Amino acid sequence: MAAVLVLLLTGRSLYAQSGDSLSREVIIDFEVRPRAEYRDNFMWTPADTVMPELFATQRNRLSITYRTNRLRLHASPQEIHVWGKSGRFSEVGNLNFFEAYAEPSISRYLSVRIGRQALSLDNGRIFSAAPWGQQSRSHEGIRFLYKKKLETDLTIAFTRPYAKRFDPAFSPVAAHNYKYLFVHHLKHKLTNQFTLTTINALDVFRRATGDQQYYQRVTNGGRLEYNQKWFYATVNAYYQYGQNAAAKKIRAYYVQPEVSANTGKTLFRLGAEILSGSNTRTPGNVSASFVPLYGVAWKFMGNMNLFTRFPADVNDKGLVNPYLFIIHQAGKKLSLRADSHLFYSQYPLLSGERAIDGTYLGFESDLSLNYKPVKALEIIYGFSFTITDKRMEVLNKVPDSAKVPVWSYLMISFAPRLWSQKW
Repeated sequence: MAAVLVLLLTGRSLYAQSGDSLSREVIIDFEVRPRAEYRDNFMWTPADTVMPELFATQRNRLSITYRTNRLRLHASPQEIHVWGKSGRFSEVGNLNFFEAYAEPSISRYLSVRIGRQALSLDNGRIFSAAPWGQQSRSHEGIRFLYKKKLETDLTIAFTRPYAKRFDPAFSPVAAHNYKYLFVHHLKHKLTNQFTLTTINALDVFRRATGDQQYYQRVTNGGRLEYNQKWFYATVNAYYQYGQNAAAKKIRAYYVQPEVSANTGKTLFRLGAEILSGSNTRTPGNVSASFVPLYGVAWKFMGNMNLFTRFPADVNDKGLVNPYLFIIHQAGKKLSLRADSHLFYSQYPLLSGERAIDGTYLGFESDLSLNYKPVKALEIIYGFSFTITDKRMEVLNKVPDSAKVPVWSYLMISFAPRLWSQKW
């Protein structure tokens, strides 16, 4: 906190000395976000052994922003608290910074953001700040941002050694295992109806053993959108190549077509995700499994987060996820949402050396209510269940497919603005 105040005062002093007459603004926000969760009869990781499970987490985040027309300083310290996990009633999961950066402007349209920062691009499938996670997700590095008619940015990020007590489960950065990350993002409105977005990423990893010290993974692709009043259509596609940790060549792809219609009070979204996987014809030195980088899964593949670690969660066989989202605005303060997902592996799973006939995995339904009684307060309740096939047992996602996995949560977000002042 002291470092932030020094930055604020230093920035203000520098501009005062230079005779800067531009307006200055300080904004301080605070958020308290407790969330209780209950789950039964399914596993997020193979290490899960205790079910049913009831636990609660809470995020306390302070957001401080100082800005002029030439400079922006931002810091977001946060504390994650956990109840009912690890055999303890209460413990601090982590105390860290979600974001802490300085962003000076080079020109009217070009700025440079330096420090820890969230990276939310396009619809969040490839790069997201992961707002659902209490810790969220951020990266450390430098980002060049250009915004005029055409929007584009270039990010160069890195990781550094973190202390063992810096728990990746509740840290916005410690879960990353890349050494360097390079990302170029571009968004351009071609016409009033068509918008093109491209994302090209290169992540560099350090190899634990072997003669080759580093290996690279490249992801190229983007999205084309069509928007005409109440109707929207899009297709998102990426191709991935390079190497993985097992020194296999990557040859993988991702495709997401979607259409939506908005009646005014109700939004219907129909689409599918296809993440490629490997089959029996894939050469032994090749991996055809797509990894969706640093995006979010729950926004596309269901709130229960059955499939978040690729390719491990699908045994390297790919995933096909047709979905239907219905969002209804019941009033100014209440909205209702119903999501439906079908899950298929792209190729049959293996039981030992034998392929299992069929690819159907299950059906998931997510229901949620969002209530905003006042501006700074939001209350969300959600309930999800899955009808699983026997193949889910092969994936170690459910211990017994004859039982119905359920997940439910209640989350409250209170985010008042503590102070705002302009000079």
